[in-house]
Amino acid sequence: MQLVIVESPAKAKTIEKYLGKDFKVLASYGHIRDLPPKDGSVRPDEDFAMDWEIYSDQRKRAQVKAIADAAKNADRLVLATDPDREGEAISWHVLDMLKKRKALPTNVDRVTFNAITKGAVTEAMKKPRALDQDLIDAYLARRALDYLFGFTLSPVLWRKLPGAKSAGRVQSVALRIIVDREREIEAFKAEEYWSIIANFEQDGTPFTARLVTLDGKKLDKMTLGDEGSAMAAKQAVEDGRFTVEGIETKPVKRNPAPPFTTSTLQQEAARKLGFSASHTMRCAQSLYEAGAITYMRTDGVQMDQSAIDACRDAITDRYSAEYRPEKPRYYKTKAKNAQEAHEAIRPTDFRKDKAGSGDEARLYDLIFKRALASQMATAQLERTTVTLTEGSGQHSLRATGQVVKFPGFLAVYQESFDDKDDDDGGLLPHMREGDAPARKSVEANQHFTQPPPRYSEASLVKQLEELGIGRPSTYASTIQTLRDREYVRIEKNRFFAEESGRLLTAFLERFFPTYVAYDFTAGMEEELDDVSGGRAEWKAILEAFWKDFKPKSDEVMEQKPSDITAVLDTFLSDYLFPERADGKDPRFCPLCDQEGRAGGRLHLRGGRYGAFVACENYPECKFTRRFAQPGSDADEVAEDAVLGNDPETGLPVERKTGRFGPYLQLGEGKEAKRASIPKDVPELDLEMALKLLSLPRIVGQHPETGNDIEASIGRYGPYLRHDGKYAKLTSTADVFDTGMNAAVTLLAEAAQKGGRGRAKAEPIKVLGKHPTSEAEMKVMPGRYGPYVTDGTTNATIPKDVKPEDVTEEQAIELINARAAKGPAKKKKKAPAKKKAPAKKAAAKKPAAKKAPAKKAAAKKADD
Repeated sequence: MQLVIVESPAKAKTIEKYLGKDFKVLASYGHIRDLPPKDGSVRPDEDFAMDWEIYSDQRKRAQVKAIADAAKNADRLVLATDPDREGEAISWHVLDMLKKRKALPTNVDRVTFNAITKGAVTEAMKKPRALDQDLIDAYLARRALDYLFGFTLSPVLWRKLPGAKSAGRVQSVALRIIVDREREIEAFKAEEYWSIIANFEQDGTPFTARLVTLDGKKLDKMTLGDEGSAMAAKQAVEDGRFTVEGIETKPVKRNPAPPFTTSTLQQEAARKLGFSASHTMRCAQSLYEAGAITYMRTDGVQMDQSAIDACRDAITDRYSAEYRPEKPRYYKTKAKNAQEAHEAIRPTDFRKDKAGSGDEARLYDLIFKRALASQMATAQLERTTVTLTEGSGQHSLRATGQVVKFPGFLAVYQESFDDKDDDDGGLLPHMREGDAPARKSVEANQHFTQPPPRYSEASLVKQLEELGIGRPSTYASTIQTLRDREYVRIEKNRFFAEESGRLLTAFLERFFPTYVAYDFTAGMEEELDDVSGGRAEWKAILEAFWKDFKPKSDEVMEQKPSDITAVLDTFLSDYLFPERADGKDPRFCPLCDQEGRAGGRLHLRGGRYGAFVACENYPECKFTRRFAQPGSDADEVAEDAVLGNDPETGLPVERKTGRFGPYLQLGEGKEAKRASIPKDVPELDLEMALKLLSLPRIVGQHPETGNDIEASIGRYGPYLRHDGKYAKLTSTADVFDTGMNAAVTLLAEAAQKGGRGRAKAEPIKVLGKHPTSEAEMKVMPGRYGPYVTDGTTNATIPKDVKPEDVTEEQAIELINARAAKGPAKKKKKAPAKKKAPAKKAAAKKPAAKKAPAKKAAAKKADD
């Protein structure tokens, strides 16, 4: 029997079908081992010795045992993991684990294939090789480097930057890119400019022309900088009679883009399909494992010659001969590391223009069209420029148009871009020199220069690639980590830096400037590529890094948190305390000013729950402003204030700011009543404050039960409650306005939805079939949180995993782990203990002596 090891169950199932009964194919479920998440897993003082442990997940451990048991009975071990550094590393881990368990077969081979098709797999089996030690060394170097960076720097953050979470080598630099763009936007000052557009008509066809020359002088974008000059220019165009002075027509050629790499696939899927980088890679993984596309982690742009031939044949079958160029197109990769530059992402069969379903089908369509277009004919366009001049020759207008003479590859695919420039317009009417088109109107349009746009996932991936930071296969996880740690948020498909992200970036720029420098991080990636290419020694790279990084970390660790906060107070002063429109000191304390205290100035402070802005007159002045909390607003003035006195008790009603935001307080000490201030309260005055403090409100007695119906605001928003059952309300206003009839109706509707007649919840995500039960797996919303199910077994999704990001592999692991535990046991009340008779107790003594022997036998079995 020959044992083949791959990463995923789907891949294993497909390959076993291709290889036949003499082969047994098992999945490792990705990596089987990792560095333990504790100090000392990488030891620089011991020549960078590294400890590895098998993942604690029960499913992983069971699978490792299954691999080891199968290996003991195998004649040959074939390591067929993915053809990249991570794939090589998984094979190395499996090999090392089997060696330590003395389960390694005599014959061990490594095979790779770029596509999971019968031809590619069977051909690969004929060409085995040894493991590539250079790729393994590059993996070891990168893993050790990331571990040393994270496990050395994160404790510094926890102790010196309260509220900070952690920092990663590549993630920190990606975060800096987003923060730098935020700073550019804040520093940007808009400039006014105007454009003059004339609307003409020629032979019934309308077209527009822009003013390009005024009073004999050529205009640039910013020449008309105010309304006065714009109106004068508009008048000059309205007063003149313009005729066609010149017509220039130029042929333009456009060539297709190469097939997708990992990076360009992520960018185009984000633009055209709205996919996140992580979702794109999940869909691509499924398509690869189904044998529909070639390997999706690649920086190569070339296609195999047989694929090029098949692609050209498909073009001939679908289009006329002119769409197929005379010679094939060959593209060159920009990747420096030839060992990791694989074939581009393409369909495995150009006869199939559809594969998969849902989002996978949409992604396949994109991959298919891009690959097909890459071998198609050049697009032939014609760009026309018409110059219209006023009689005196002092003023001129220009109209541009473009027409496609032959679409070529554009018939299939056109590349998209995040931020498009103005195009050349559509088709212009036929005109000759001396023609005087009819002028219909003239417009003076005001414009303002725009700041650079915030990054989208596509443009961030492009920027990371251009800077040489990280590698395409890591972009998805890098971006996801920034979101998970709440250093950034996404609004309208654009990245916004959270204050916590800005604070972390400021800390790293000020105290660890080298390690968040773009050129340093890019240079480190090149060094790691040199290792995988056999041009550098991995431990030498780690030694050089550690030699400088460790002393720097120790130096910062010795500083007082207050000293670090003082440095950041200065470093972030422009952001924290921008210039005020009233000319006052940006640091002046509004509460001190309100209460007549002199000398109150604001400074950045560090507290148990993170950084905040406070007055130097503390404790006399209790002004605070939140900072570095996800979703907080630096401009929010959350000062304490007395709104008035409660007419019933005479106690002051105060607006305060706490750890979780603004709240109301009536009275002092333990007897004080408090209430959060909802975000949808339009204006907070004493009347509204008293209404919030008075909650819950009794709407009335339910007509059927006679029990109270309450309206209030809870952790999940406004609600109605009756006899332990709830109904949601839309807004805070509804808490005070909802009457009896509406309340009874809402509670009845909520009860219907919650009962047996409730409509079946829609799945958050639909995955593939479970390899054992063959049932479709779904991610579902649940009363106690999201879960994954195959219809028989329900498994809770961990809190640190977003339900929409659950992969098929994770789902299988969760379901199998839950199934292995068996059905949930109901807790039973323990019966009262009875004192055993003396004789029975004595009878049990000999059995007790045998316990050590049983324990020893169990230990031997575990070994």
